[in-house]
Amino acid sequence: MVDVAHELVLVRHGETEWSQERKHTGVTDLPLVEAGRRQADALTAVLGRFTFARVLCSPLQRAVETCRRAGYGAIAEPCADATEWDYGVYEGRRTADIRDEIPGWSVWTHEIVGGERLDHVGARADRIIAEVLATDGNVALFAHAHLLRILGARWIGLVPSGGRSLVLDPASVSVLSYEREERVISRWNQVTQ
Repeated sequence: MVDVAHELVLVRHGETEWSQERKHTGVTDLPLVEAGRRQADALTAVLGRFTFARVLCSPLQRAVETCRRAGYGAIAEPCADATEWDYGVYEGRRTADIRDEIPGWSVWTHEIVGGERLDHVGARADRIIAEVLATDGNVALFAHAHLLRILGARWIGLVPSGGRSLVLDPASVSVLSYEREERVISRWNQVTQ
């Protein structure tokens, strides 16, 4: 029997300079900007209704600072699998600019030259899910847009590219849970500001 109270709460980090500019920000370790710090502070109101058995966090500073400002820094466990997608040569570039060179380009459909394949990011998401399912109680995960979108898709049994249909705003909260024995998305992209 599945415990329906068992939830995975996904928290995307607050805004950075590159997220404001809509640049692909994978492994570049950028801090939050002032707006991102305010967004992270506002997460306490949304996350306060949960009790977490574990809090996992990407080791990148934008996720770590969001986690800390939301009140979970002291108990967060680093989770290397929660690091954002490595965008290779597309790191720091906007999709619109890349499409000037490669019409129709998308991280979801094209090879990531010098970076990480989509199925590899999907495998990392699957490892996170396995870790969450082995935990007795709710888990929070502070991480990044594309990784969390892929994780949401994998949670409900979609292939990793299914994440293309799940948009996430900075400092958003999403809840993955169960309806009876089926894994479901019970809340998606709730923003605090």
